[in-house]
This record gives sequence, C-alpha cells and structure tokens, in this order.
Amino acid sequence: MEEGEKSENPSPQHHQVPIPETRDPTYLEKGQVDLEGSQKSDLVLGVQEYSDTDKSNASSGRVTLLGDETYPEGGFRAWLVVFGSWTGLLASLGLMNSIATLQTYVATHQLMDYDEGTIGWIFSFYTALCFVCGIYIGPLFDRYGPQWLIGPGGLGVVASVMLLSICTKYWHFMLIWGILNGIATSLLFTPCITAIGHFFHERRGFASGLASTGGGLGGVAFPLLLQSLFDRVGWGWALRILGFVCLSLLVFASLLVRKRLPPAPNASPHPDFRIMRERPFLLLTVGVFFLEFGLFIPLAYVSSYALANGFDEKFSFQILPILNAASVLGRALPGWWADKIGAFNTNMISLCVTVFACYVVWLPFGHTTAGLVMFAILFGFATGNNISITPVCVGKLCHTQHYGRYYATCYTVVSIAVLLSLPVAGTIVKATDGKYWGLILFTGLTQIIALVAMYAAKAASVGWSPWTNF
Repeated sequence: MEEGEKSENPSPQHHQVPIPETRDPTYLEKGQVDLEGSQKSDLVLGVQEYSDTDKSNASSGRVTLLGDETYPEGGFRAWLVVFGSWTGLLASLGLMNSIATLQTYVATHQLMDYDEGTIGWIFSFYTALCFVCGIYIGPLFDRYGPQWLIGPGGLGVVASVMLLSICTKYWHFMLIWGILNGIATSLLFTPCITAIGHFFHERRGFASGLASTGGGLGGVAFPLLLQSLFDRVGWGWALRILGFVCLSLLVFASLLVRKRLPPAPNASPHPDFRIMRERPFLLLTVGVFFLEFGLFIPLAYVSSYALANGFDEKFSFQILPILNAASVLGRALPGWWADKIGAFNTNMISLCVTVFACYVVWLPFGHTTAGLVMFAILFGFATGNNISITPVCVGKLCHTQHYGRYYATCYTVVSIAVLLSLPVAGTIVKATDGKYWGLILFTGLTQIIALVAMYAAKAASVGWSPWTNF
C-alpha cells in the first residue's frame, strides 16, 4: 500500500488523535496535560505515520503526530551529520569548556583590579545567552532547518574570538565575549545537538555522546593551546590563532549538519511555554537547572582553586584539560550505556558520582595533587555524561519533530542557572575569606537536588521503580 493511502486509511494500529476544538492547534505533544490517562496512552502509542502527501491536517487544524517514523540508525549521511555536529561542538562548546583558562588569565592581567565575582558576570552572561537564545532557535530549527542558523553562528563565534584579542576594558569583554559570543554559540549548539535526533532513535544516546565529545576535546586542546601560545606569542596572537582553528572547524559544521524529517504540520517558529505544564518535562527541567548550576562552577574555578591552594601556575592551568579529558570519555562511553539501561538511569548514576566527587574527594583531599586530579577525573567523566545524555532525556518526552522546541525551552530556563552560577560562586568564595569549602558544599548540593528532580521526572513518566529502563 502506498504511503499516501496509509494516511487516508490508517490501520487499526495507527489512528489519528485530533486536537480538541477548543485548543490552539499549533501542535500536540506526547502526554498533553489536559488529556485523560487513556487518551495519553493512545497519544503516545497510537499515532499516524507521516507522509508528504498528507495535507488534510494542514487544512483541518489537526497535527499529525510523527511517532511511527523510521530512522536510518546509521549510514554515510547520518554519520556525516554526526561528524558535522562534532566539529561544531568542538569549536563552540570547546570554547565554553575553556572559560577557566580565559577567566584566570584576564583576572591576573587585563582585569586584575576587579574581584572574582565581578569578572564571573562576563562568563556567566555568556553561558546564559548560549542557552536563553535557544527559546527561538529550537523552534526555528524545527521549522526551517539548521542552514540559516549555523552559518551566522559560526561567523559570530570566530569574530568574537578575534576581537577578544584586542579587549582591554571590562565592557570590552562583556560586549565581545559575554554578548556576541553568547548569542553566536546559541546559534550553533542547539542545531548541532538536535539534528542528530533526526537520524538516530535506538542509538541516539551513542550518536549524541559521540558528537558531544567534540566539546570535551575542545576543552582539552584549547586550554593547552592557549597556555602554550600565551608564553610564545602573547594574548593577542594566541586568540587569533584560536579563531582560525574555530573557523576551519565551523566550515565543516555549516556544510554537513542537516535535518531529515520534515516539520510537523502547522509547526510554529515561536516558543510556547505551555509545554512546561507537562509534569515529567517540568521536573526534568528543574533537574537540568540545578545540574548546570553546579556544573559550571568547577569549570570556571578549578584553576583559581588550585592557585589559591598553593599549586604552581602550570599545574593550575593543566587541571582543566585533565577534567575535560575525562569529560571526553564521559560523553562517549555512557552514551552506549544509555541506549542499554536508559538515559534517565545513566544520568542519575552520573549525578551520584558528581556528589561523591565533591564531598568525598574534593572537599577533604582537594588540597593534595592526587586528590585534585582524582576529583577532576571523576567530575569530568560524570558531567560529560550529563552533558551528552540530557538532550536524549528531553527527546524521550517529545516527538522528534518538536525536539528542538523542547530542548530549547528546557535550556532557556536553565540559562537562569548558568547566569547566576559563577557570580554566586564568586560571592561564596569572598564570603569565606578566599576559602573554597563553601563553594564545594554548594556545588555538591546542586547535584543532589538535580538527582532528586530527575528521579521524580522518571517516576512521573514510568513509575518509581529504579530498575525500569528509561
């Protein structure tokens, strides 16, 4: 039977779920909050297969739910998209994972007259914009694809790195890095992550984890590159060389990252926060909020912590690449496990590891070389998993054609956490007279709250059993 005939005469296993007349027919997701339990079950399990010839929904106000679409799960084109995403994340998130090196350098050179908390606003504003701008970028990706997002984003990232080389005043850094790079990065990483979901379903955790290793690898290579170049050619040319490296990587991302599935009928390019009314998604967003709140604190302060505890400058700059190297493994290996035991389960296990790393390793033994290195390895590995698998968790709560919208909405809320995290951490250090025990306790607490919220999100979806594969 032809695909168009399926749309007109769906089989008993695949039936349409019309949107009620009183609701905005823009789109309908899994588990809509105002449907009864039986309707939810039908919505998730019985959906009509998409076809290009199905135009009835566009005219009637109904939206075809794309729950039975097939995925290549591999192949030349799919892996090209993964490689393109990898290069895009290597450039964009590689810079994000290098903020400790940049923050430590400017705090001891150009901005040495400013305290840690004030300098932290530059980098927290940058990370916040990376996420908050996604509220439109996600829906735009769903509707129009990645082509018109990655190109301008790549140019913005390269321009910001080049211009950073000539920054001397506080407002220079805030404008060039905090604002320009923040907006440009948001145009890159949302399409790079969500495009993979168009080609992989059963192996989405592995493919997403593989692509996200780019960000971790950048977090290893970029700090080491900068540390080497600072001594040889100075700040200015070190940043310009880094800018050319990012330019070459982002050319591949612009050419290779593509979406496969067509947009859902009546898909809107505008955000819609009504999806926050879905309990599992709301709880997951709370979990990711606290996860990211604590994640960026060690990334930004581990080098400063090392200097404050008497380690030499060389080791203090090298501890961040050690953390990011562990993150590379944490992004790749747990992606395979997530496909076996469930993305939520993998994330919760990793959160347990981060709590252990903070309270059992960093707090009592961080002043020793072995203790600090062990913390960097454990925290890097665990948070690497969280970074790569959290988008997969989001994808389990929605249809692929709305993946960008859900992902962007989640991380728009999370942007508040990353905006506050570094200034709050700096304030804690200042309040404890330059000691870091308060910062460590706070970081661990954020991960505990994230663990509880994520477990509650899983329970709202599939029940409280910890052994359920989800």
